[in-house]
Amino acid sequence: MLSVWNFLKRHKRKFLVAGALTGVVYLLGKYAQKKIKDIQERDAAEYIAQARRQYHFESNQRTCNMTVLSMLPALREALMQQLNSESLTSLLKNRPTNKLEIWEDLKIISFSRSIVGVYSTCMLVVLLRVQLNIIGGYIYLDNSSVGKNGSALHASPEVQQQYLSSIQHLLGDGLTELITVVKQAVQKVLGSLSLKHSLSIMELEQKIKEIRSQVEESRVAANLEEANSESLLCRYMMPDEENPLTAQACGLTEKDVTTIKLLNETRDMLESRDFSTVLNTCLSRGFGKFLDSIAEFFRPTEQELNQNGSVNSLSSISLPLAKIIPIVNGQIHSICSEMPSHFVQDLLLMEQVKDFAANVYEAFSTPQQLEK
Repeated sequence: MLSVWNFLKRHKRKFLVAGALTGVVYLLGKYAQKKIKDIQERDAAEYIAQARRQYHFESNQRTCNMTVLSMLPALREALMQQLNSESLTSLLKNRPTNKLEIWEDLKIISFSRSIVGVYSTCMLVVLLRVQLNIIGGYIYLDNSSVGKNGSALHASPEVQQQYLSSIQHLLGDGLTELITVVKQAVQKVLGSLSLKHSLSIMELEQKIKEIRSQVEESRVAANLEEANSESLLCRYMMPDEENPLTAQACGLTEKDVTTIKLLNETRDMLESRDFSTVLNTCLSRGFGKFLDSIAEFFRPTEQELNQNGSVNSLSSISLPLAKIIPIVNGQIHSICSEMPSHFVQDLLLMEQVKDFAANVYEAFSTPQQLEK
């Protein structure tokens, strides 16, 4: 017993150091366990938040698609009312004395209606992507703990309704202005062409390009000394900018001021290079589909077929303008169709549109991005 006690006395320092080290290791182990648990919980919370945000985003995109489809009948109705070719075709059935005059009017109206249809449908698809993803981002922040402590804008149901109702500009004054500009361009490019003048699909494509150039690059039509295609097309989608401070001074409510801020944020997005790129991509796809549909009617006659039953070149098939007009006139029903159609589906499913929508949603559903 005495020898044990002497042993402990001799090695007392070693035992104290060993005890202290054991305690430190134990505490470090506990601390590490807590840290690992905290990291795991934080990762799990971030994963759940990301999954929730992803689900909300995907749900928002489905809403975008359904909203576009639901608005196409109103767009088609507005176009057919303002560019009423049916009344002209009815007059032609009665063999009027001014038949040539009516055909000339029908030429301008038919081409104008289909071309405005392509423009307005593409604008509707991309504009609604911007609006619903901006408001979707704010709603996500409103409903998540992330946005509770920040300075995120509160998008009440009344504000949402006011904000989204601005789409009516595209179906109203904006559409009327676009129709005026397109009609002028169509008149300038096609007005001098005789109804007997024959065009191949390639030549028709060139004429459409000339009309687009007039619409998208004309400064005279916009009454602007300096302009670009982005700002010209933007004015058909959004009314003039409003100043929130001026609006507040005029006695508007806080909800009205919030709506104006949202509209101005949307306008900034519409005037961005990214929006311009996406819209131009949609327009290229839209006019491509439009010409593809018309090309179906450029079938060769028996004389144009060679022995193999195929035509040598698509450019060798031509139709007189009088035969092309009814074809172009009927395209409005596929361009602005709420039923499943390749034209609208192609626009809704474009990768560039999806990526752009994701970027807009990211910008307005992330506090750090929103502060920037």
